[in-house]
Amino acid sequence: MLGIGIIAWIIIGGLAGWIASKIMKTDAQQGIILNIVVGVIGGLIGGWLLSLVTNPEGFGLILSFITCVAGACILLFLVKLVTGRGRTRV
Repeated sequence: MLGIGIIAWIIIGGLAGWIASKIMKTDAQQGIILNIVVGVIGGLIGGWLLSLVTNPEGFGLILSFITCVAGACILLFLVKLVTGRGRTRV
């Protein structure tokens, strides 16, 4: 059963990371592995932020996925902020 949970994290993380990279316009810079990493870390970030506001237990698959996407967008925003990629150069 543990293997199914890890596979689900990888699939959901990959989808969340891909959607977040489309929203944040970083898709051309990322591959599938980075999308998975961004989605899984984004899920952790989103879950942590949500736990500060409410108890996210029992939110269900759809709200958990939205939380992953939101957390991944926050992660990508912070990476762009730190690295300076997103600013146009003249």
